[in-house]
Amino acid sequence: MVDHQGSEQENRRRELLSVEVQAQQEKIIAEHGEEHFRKQTKQNFFSRLRTQINSDFDNKEHLYHYVLGIEDACPAILDILSARAASVNQIKDLAASLSWLTIDLISLVNKPQYRKRADVQVTDAKLALSYIGLDNLKLVMPTFTLKHWLPTSTAPYGLMKRKLWNDSLSIALASRVLAKEQGLDEFTAFTTGMLSNIGRLAVTRCYLTKFSEMHKKEVREAFEKKDKRLHNVLSKIETSEELLLEQLIMRSSQLSADLIEKMHFKRLAITEPIFDLAYADNIEKMHPIAQLVAKAKAYVAFRALAKEELIDSDESKKLLSTVNLTPAEITLLKKSDIDHIKLNFN
Repeated sequence: MVDHQGSEQENRRRELLSVEVQAQQEKIIAEHGEEHFRKQTKQNFFSRLRTQINSDFDNKEHLYHYVLGIEDACPAILDILSARAASVNQIKDLAASLSWLTIDLISLVNKPQYRKRADVQVTDAKLALSYIGLDNLKLVMPTFTLKHWLPTSTAPYGLMKRKLWNDSLSIALASRVLAKEQGLDEFTAFTTGMLSNIGRLAVTRCYLTKFSEMHKKEVREAFEKKDKRLHNVLSKIETSEELLLEQLIMRSSQLSADLIEKMHFKRLAITEPIFDLAYADNIEKMHPIAQLVAKAKAYVAFRALAKEELIDSDESKKLLSTVNLTPAEITLLKKSDIDHIKLNFN
């Protein structure tokens, strides 16, 4: 009996609250008009969204383990590959512990251009690793890792996922080309370039996921409260490009540094370069690998802007001179293929 009375009181309280909210809405509409109500509802929604994503971005553990879903085996494999005495056998058990990686490795070695015999299909990840070999793995592992961390979908920005992937790959390959020219470690440069965009992935995944969750929740609540006016306004709210861009500019580089630091690399020397990319105010003060990646980033950005005729000659010179990219380096990058990974299967 007591429980029944309590339930009735709770239902009554909710009804009164719903009436009060609708009364406030009617007052706003009466005083300022329907358009004002729509704008205010939208502003309030994005204000709540900004608060939520700021909270998520401050929780690095959540970003690392749940937003990106980084497993300990990933940085462990990269760490092993950076050692001079690295071998395929050292990483077989770690690779086999990652179901997504075993699928990718088996799929790779079974591609027609890499299969040793057309009538034989590899079905074991450890055997696939042996076929791929150590030198190829130094390209494959950073690539597959970042690809796994990409957002599953970037809807409604359909091209964004491809852009994130293409930029990361081109920056990594350009960094490797410059490292080879300067006699620096190519694997370190390639991996730094590839993972330098990890903050962008985290921001994009977190923002789009949080928007979707909040939007569905608030639309459902408005429907359950039978608040037709609010439901109609909320239903028409779409993701804010401005808020996403704001978060990408404001947070990406710093988040990359925070996330790489959490990987606790012992041998792979990319933590300092990634921090320099995030915080150093002068390229000449950066770690040599960070300087290479900064040059690669500037060149890839210049190339993309030039392709769409979005940058003029003076702007191009300023962009490339800021990172001390020399004419010889520009020529080298122009004649290098920085869009495709070339593996060597003997």
